[in-house]
Amino acid sequence: MPRSPLVPREPVLSTQVSGSRYFFLGLTGTGRAGVIPAYGGFERCNPDYLVQREGFHFCALELVAGGEGTVRLNGTEFPLRAGSLFHYDRSTRLEIRTDPGRPMAKYFLCLTGARARARLRAAGLRPGELLQLAMFTEVQSLWDDLIREGGHHRRTARRLCAALIEVLLLKIEELASLSVSPGRAAEEAFLHCKVIIEAQAASLGTLADVTRATGLGSTRLSRLFRRYQGFSPYQYLLRRKMALAAGLLMNPATLVKEAAALVGFADPYHFSRCFKQVHRVAPKVFQRSLKHL
Repeated sequence: MPRSPLVPREPVLSTQVSGSRYFFLGLTGTGRAGVIPAYGGFERCNPDYLVQREGFHFCALELVAGGEGTVRLNGTEFPLRAGSLFHYDRSTRLEIRTDPGRPMAKYFLCLTGARARARLRAAGLRPGELLQLAMFTEVQSLWDDLIREGGHHRRTARRLCAALIEVLLLKIEELASLSVSPGRAAEEAFLHCKVIIEAQAASLGTLADVTRATGLGSTRLSRLFRRYQGFSPYQYLLRRKMALAAGLLMNPATLVKEAAALVGFADPYHFSRCFKQVHRVAPKVFQRSLKHL
């Protein structure tokens, strides 16, 4: 007789959280082919947050987005901070604690299916190991998409989420190769600043704004960007702003002055000059050219 799907006996969610967002697509079906999204979400840990598990029914993945804590995986303890990513499954002894003074905010994803473990290994994720992703906001954005689509409860939700999980794992593979080893402080500082600029590009206006946001002085910041990026932090900020503006202008209903304001330019003429400097075409010409695509 075929075996019936296993149902997890342990609680699938912690009660020591607040501000949570979850999606559920099915808690059974471990024998099914492929990589199957079961459930996942985002949660803010309470100061007393503690999870202890001796093995887990699903292949689980967690990403810390803020705060601090520790995770013990098969007896080895790792510090947790923004960008920490780890994987555990039925082979893992697990303990997660938050720092009561800086409670964590984190994402989690639980997978099932016959290929789940192999796919995670192919992405460089192994139970009991931790990755520190310097540019983790790109993964965070995909995780938010996953939670949104999974929460719609539409007929296509499972297939959409399976596709998003594949993109998520590919992004993790890419960023893991860009992350730095312990001890490479300068490179880690650069990547940390780059993430902040990418996340806050629309609201940052000057080099002084960037130094306040990153906590680094202008001289050190400029040296880091010249060394690792090849141009100044302000030039990088400007390119990020113009990339955001180009995305806004792909909507034919968006006016140039509206796009300018949304990326932090009070003067649309100055915005147009900067846009042409970066993209080699004026914003109105760029917008008109899209009509022929």
